[in-house]
Amino acid sequence: MDDIPLLVEYSIDRYAKKAGKRFRAISKETLQLFQADDWPGNVRELQNVIERAVVLCDGDTFSIDETWLKRTSRRALGPEVPLADTVVAHEKELIEAALAKSIGRIAGPSGAAVKLGIPRQTLESKICSFGIDKHRFRTA
Repeated sequence: MDDIPLLVEYSIDRYAKKAGKRFRAISKETLQLFQADDWPGNVRELQNVIERAVVLCDGDTFSIDETWLKRTSRRALGPEVPLADTVVAHEKELIEAALAKSIGRIAGPSGAAVKLGIPRQTLESKICSFGIDKHRFRTA
C-alpha cells in the first residue's frame, strides 16, 4: 500500500510519454481509489488501469473512473463453499457407491478399488480417512 503512490506516478509518466501526453497533477480522489483497492491482479492490474486512464484522460490532471475498480461481490456469485469440501464430499459419495456395487468388497476383480480405478491401499486409506464403515455394505 505504501508503494502505490510511487508506482502510480512512475506508471503515469511511463504511459503518458508513450501516448505523447503530460499530466501536471493526480486527482486526490484517484490516488485514494488506488490506495483503497486491494489489487488482486497485483502491479499488472494497476498498470493496466493507469494505461487505460492515460489514453482516455483529457486535460492536465490525471484521474480515473471509479467504476473501473469495482469488483463483483462474492455474495453475487452464490454461496461460499470451499472447493476442497465439495471435492471431499463427492469423493466420499463415489467410494460409498462403489462399495455398494461391490457389496463391500474392496479388492479383487469385482472390488470397489477396481471399479474406482485406484489401488486397494489407496482405497483403504480413503475409507479410513473419511470414516466410512465398509462393513455396512456387506449383505448376509
